[in-house]
Amino acid sequence: MRRKTWRRQLLTLPPTGYLLLFFAVPSIIMLFASFRYAGEYGGLAPWYYYEAGEFSLDLTLENWQRLFESEIYLLLFLKSIGYALLTSLLCILLGYPLALMIARRPKRQRDLLLLLVILPFWSNFLVRIYAWMIIFSPAGALTQMVNGLLGLFGLGPVTLMYSTTAVIVTLVYVHLPFMVLPLYANLEKQSPALLDAAQDLGANSWRRFWHVTWPLSLPGIYAGSILVFIPVLGMFAIPDLLGGTDSIMIANVIKQQFVESRDWPFGSVLSMVMTVAAVLVVLLGARLARQGVARG
Repeated sequence: MRRKTWRRQLLTLPPTGYLLLFFAVPSIIMLFASFRYAGEYGGLAPWYYYEAGEFSLDLTLENWQRLFESEIYLLLFLKSIGYALLTSLLCILLGYPLALMIARRPKRQRDLLLLLVILPFWSNFLVRIYAWMIIFSPAGALTQMVNGLLGLFGLGPVTLMYSTTAVIVTLVYVHLPFMVLPLYANLEKQSPALLDAAQDLGANSWRRFWHVTWPLSLPGIYAGSILVFIPVLGMFAIPDLLGGTDSIMIANVIKQQFVESRDWPFGSVLSMVMTVAAVLVVLLGARLARQGVARG
């Protein structure tokens, strides 16, 4: 038993050290920075003073008070959460049929289809965003086609670039593989014998899906939703390049505080709030996934 316990601890030591070094320690540094003053030329001011033999702390709660004094940051958080939820929902609607189709294909076809799913990862993230900028541009084929269809009904032209539509579509495009892959891994493991047994009991294809396939696939949906929700919540590149002023997310404000305003303490406050929100989502998703496995 001691050997098994030692081996188990030895195996968990590297991931535990990784999380402590690259997640816990930076989070503690960020939390401490949120209570400091901004430097005269940006960055962080000294957190203590030592004068005339006396040591004194120079910390403040003003940064956290600023967060709660203005409702604009709360609205930005809510809007960012709404974008993340909408993106996750659209990824489920688009990714579930695709993952189900891949899982029920022969082995040789599955490998090819999975390769096509992960193929976008072979190109640079910014290159793919710039490609969507070309697609949504006023001279792009998509914009001209949409405006041509609207013209048939006597409606005025629309601008797809720098709009919420462009942001949502690109967010779904970028994060769809993160939904498809865990869903495929779940659906591929489901035994066909369960569907055969349901069919023998008189269930049609629709009832077999809702009473067998769908409940068993819930852990994959929860895992995929976490993999989509959290990156979307912290996304700033897509709203920066494809969105207008109405499409700003909280991550854009955080980037602005660190890079442009150089108000690192308040940027740390916003970062800590977003980190706590992400951790809560992970815990909720893990709990729902465990419940789904237990029911299955």
